[in-house]
Amino acid sequence: CKNRRIMKKYILSLAMLTLFSAQAWSESWFKDANIYARMGYSIGGTAPLDMPATIRKLNSYSPRTNLMYGVEFYKPFHNRWGLATGLYIENKGMKTDATVKNYHMEITRGGETLEGLFTGNVDTNVKQWMWTLPILATYELGSQFRLKFGPYGSLITSKNFTGAAYDGYLRKGNPTGDKVLLGHEEGQRGTYDFSKDMRNIQWGIKVGCDYHFTKHWGATAEISWGTAGIFKRDFHTIEQTMYPIYGTIGLAYKLK
Repeated sequence: CKNRRIMKKYILSLAMLTLFSAQAWSESWFKDANIYARMGYSIGGTAPLDMPATIRKLNSYSPRTNLMYGVEFYKPFHNRWGLATGLYIENKGMKTDATVKNYHMEITRGGETLEGLFTGNVDTNVKQWMWTLPILATYELGSQFRLKFGPYGSLITSKNFTGAAYDGYLRKGNPTGDKVLLGHEEGQRGTYDFSKDMRNIQWGIKVGCDYHFTKHWGATAEISWGTAGIFKRDFHTIEQTMYPIYGTIGLAYKLK
């Protein structure tokens, strides 16, 4: 019993020491940290790194209203180095129209699912909402300019990858398969929806910079490059890996 009481006192003392040390460490950590509110607008797209031969021409491209809001935590260290992290809510999307030849597709028309090689035009709509957590190393170039680079992860809360194949034909199964004509009007098109095949978590690399033109206000610019495709590993309908690549410009306001 005596040994148990000694052990309990020892564990309690160790726990209290750990608690006080953690509190002192956290106070020291946050003492010279800065907090920023950030907002921005993104433009970019979801595409393969190399344009495949099956995509002959990009007829049109238009970004969606891609907005980013969040809070950034910045901690300076020694020799101009620091750490930036935070939590952002953002959406990324685009709309494209392309001319393709022998492009592997799976479409639905009149309740029938057809798979094969399509030649004609493809209309694509992509839209995602996500929570993003970056962990970025920073480097100060003077008192106003800061470089950033590092990884990020995003939890996808809403996702959409839909479109239509039209004004062309689909060879069922292979290049010599049965020919299915697809027209321009609503009932003549072949539609597709690959939203359920998209990843719920994405990750990649961010590179950017901040320029603080007043004590509280600053301008920001960054590029985010998804290193994993937006689709799950077992999805093969679109043969090329589709990467989300976006640039963002915005403003930052120093709260602390």
